[in-house]
Amino acid sequence: MTKQPDDIHFSLADEEDEAIRFLGRILGNILHTQEGGLAFDTVEEIRRASVELHRTGDESALRRLHDTIAAMPEDLTFHVLRAFTYFLHLLNIAQDEQILLDHRKASGHALPDAIEAAREAGFSDSQLVAFFKDALVSPILTAHPTEIRRQSTMRAEFAISKMLDERTRARKVGLDVTEIERGIEREIETLWQTHLLRRSKLSVTDEIKNSLTYYDHTFFQAVPKLQETLLKSLGKASFGQDFPAFLRVGTWIGGDRDGNPFVTDTILREVFRMQAGHALRHYLEEVHLLGRELSMSTRVVRVNQDLQELADISPDTSEHRLDEPYRRALIGIYARLAATLAEIDPENPAPLHTAKGAPYGRSEELLRDLDVIDRSLRSHQAFAIADGRILDLRRKVRSFGFHLASVDLRQNSSVHEATVAELLEAIAPGTDYLGMNEAARQEILRKELTSPRALLRPYWEYSEKTAGELAVFRAAKEIVDRFGPRAIVTSIISNAQSVSDVLELCVLLKEAGLLTLDGKCSIAIVPLFETIADLRNGPGIMRALFDTPEYRRIVTAQKDEQEIMLGYSDSNKDGGLVTSNWELFKAERALVELFREEKIRLRLFHGRGGSIGRGGGPTREAIVAQPPGAVAGQIRLTEQGEVISSRYSHAEIGYAHLETLVSATLEATLMPEAESALGEYSAIMDAMSDHAFRAYRSLVFETEGFEEFFWSSTVINEIASLNIGSRPASRSKTREITSLRAIPWVFSWAQCRIMLPAWYGFGSAVAAWCAENEDPEGEKLAALYDAWPFFHAMVSKIDLMIGKSDLAMAAQYADLCEDKEIRDRIFGRISAEWEATVRALEMITGTSPVERKRSGEAKARLRHRTPYLDPLNHMQVELLKKVRMASSDEISERTRRGILLSINGVASGLRNTG
Repeated sequence: MTKQPDDIHFSLADEEDEAIRFLGRILGNILHTQEGGLAFDTVEEIRRASVELHRTGDESALRRLHDTIAAMPEDLTFHVLRAFTYFLHLLNIAQDEQILLDHRKASGHALPDAIEAAREAGFSDSQLVAFFKDALVSPILTAHPTEIRRQSTMRAEFAISKMLDERTRARKVGLDVTEIERGIEREIETLWQTHLLRRSKLSVTDEIKNSLTYYDHTFFQAVPKLQETLLKSLGKASFGQDFPAFLRVGTWIGGDRDGNPFVTDTILREVFRMQAGHALRHYLEEVHLLGRELSMSTRVVRVNQDLQELADISPDTSEHRLDEPYRRALIGIYARLAATLAEIDPENPAPLHTAKGAPYGRSEELLRDLDVIDRSLRSHQAFAIADGRILDLRRKVRSFGFHLASVDLRQNSSVHEATVAELLEAIAPGTDYLGMNEAARQEILRKELTSPRALLRPYWEYSEKTAGELAVFRAAKEIVDRFGPRAIVTSIISNAQSVSDVLELCVLLKEAGLLTLDGKCSIAIVPLFETIADLRNGPGIMRALFDTPEYRRIVTAQKDEQEIMLGYSDSNKDGGLVTSNWELFKAERALVELFREEKIRLRLFHGRGGSIGRGGGPTREAIVAQPPGAVAGQIRLTEQGEVISSRYSHAEIGYAHLETLVSATLEATLMPEAESALGEYSAIMDAMSDHAFRAYRSLVFETEGFEEFFWSSTVINEIASLNIGSRPASRSKTREITSLRAIPWVFSWAQCRIMLPAWYGFGSAVAAWCAENEDPEGEKLAALYDAWPFFHAMVSKIDLMIGKSDLAMAAQYADLCEDKEIRDRIFGRISAEWEATVRALEMITGTSPVERKRSGEAKARLRHRTPYLDPLNHMQVELLKKVRMASSDEISERTRRGILLSINGVASGLRNTG
């Protein structure tokens, strides 16, 4: 019998968290009311069968689950998919709320604790001050959007999250929460009636718009708060005195052209129009609020001369404010900001704007005016006021300027190469640059870097690709001239494999006027070493570059600093997690030694993905596990996709993550782990990496039929249809694994619950090493796990992903491969390696990841999640069978949407895409 709405709980049991039960009950009521009792009963039947299957492993529960799913008509299937998907979205909100509550309960805070630990380690306050004066922590929001939700659903979910927090606070003090709960119900009802999937492909401007929301959620609040936390931790009253803006947010969105034809010079200009507009509108609102607050009258206080002059040049002529110089000065500042906004973003003028003013040229001019206000306030002892909103605004302007976020340029070395080749051919016909060897290329490029002539031929018609590249660099020059050198800080060379790859970019920057003949360059030139071979060759390439006078003077002009980017995603896809992690570590260690010899400061940019298969995982552990000298007070790292949303959607959670970044940078710089036994450790890892590399490469690149298995047993084709990003899933129109981007590669394996890129090869490596070293119980590796942060972090990541995998579920996807011989052979190898990895983890950590799934906190989390996640996988498999057995004209639009919806749901359940 169908339950009545007031009896609906739509959750597991009384042990579940109250917030999960509350949200689930509302969703259940909405499902029942809007789609009827059959939809609700079907969801409950599937959920109960899923729970029973996990509790007992009973085959009858699995049959009941499959029979129910197979018997559902198309319309009902769609409603059930939506119900399970939305419950997982709400579950994520409830669990994020718990993370927030745990954060509030925690007695310690990351940055004060790190400073205290540094003091205990013998560092003086003056040394800590020197560290922060020279520090740089830069999270980079990337143009790899694995965020699978629409902006519309994200808006509703942000609102639910905020109201859920308000409800928790109100309940604690006994306030009535009826209206808050009604608001949550309205938002969930809105979600239910909102289409989850994007109807059109995400554009670059959509990506920009999405990223801007996180400044309002987190960054505008976190930046001034971090400065305040730091000053208090060091026992210093602020009095307006801050450290330099060591936390700087960056972005690849709109500047990353590697494989994305939609990023053009027009888009690059659009990025800065949108970003600057967002920053300026925020500053305008803050100045408006300051105008309300700073009502001081010259009849009461005496302001300083600079403030009086600022008030006197204000366009404000109201007689009511003749004795209120701060308000008059702020009206003048508002007018200038409004004029600046009108100049940069004329289609979105400032609100409340009547007075006229001259636009600011640079943000430094605005900061000087704000500093005038600060000094005057302090001159008449208004210290508390000066340390309030005006101080926060000054901190924001120092950090965000008018550009809001620094934009990195990125392009593949092959595109730079082709562009330079065409330029040379145009000015000297017959120059076969592409046919030259490396030495000849270096010679011609070095000459161009010291030649005063322009390579660009007037009135020459270049190819569309070359013209596009040149236009981007010209746009970059305009942007740097308008917004300052922090607007575009780096130009990254993907697939950097030679000295000439770096010199080619230097030549292009010279042609755009960004690099002068004497080596001065406002943009850092950053090679990206991505594949296993690139990581091994990178230090040698850098040594050769430093020995090249034309390049060395560029480094000298940039204060003897050089940034290197390390690619986690492609090295993992290329060689597997074990070898990728180890080669990254060795490359860093070699670079540290080289830069120490050359007396050049190294800054590493870590291209980490969101998922562990692309270098993700706990941030603090990743930073402190770096080799000594690899952090050196400065670090840049990518933040991607759903990771951005989970970390920066809520101000407190976002602040806690940024504080962790800063404190981990301090810890890794001042208190790195000793390397006393690294020689012995390295020998172990060298051997294990060799075994893991061979195992991984053998399966992925050397096994006949693997590509067929991958394309038929995963949702890679369907992922390519999801409108989750502006760039194609593959670099070429082939099925080759080498052409596939790392994001869809990892995303596909996550959807079918294998998580292969995050662990494959580890079991074989451990077994082989133990056999070769007469350590059958893995005692030496267990000791290594306890003693070495690098090895501990790597094993922990593998352990986490094995815990997220489900071999029984993966077998259902494997059955989608029609060729039985290929299916049995390849899935048999995957299964054997999975079992070997579980055994290896048990030896090293002392407990099995499978057992951990059945106990403790992990069990509690899974008890909430798996009854809703697993049915989505089962339904996804059934839908895939339908699609692959039918011709394209027989597949309904609703079935196609159902598959895409199931992908959304599984990604939400795993909290993991690419």
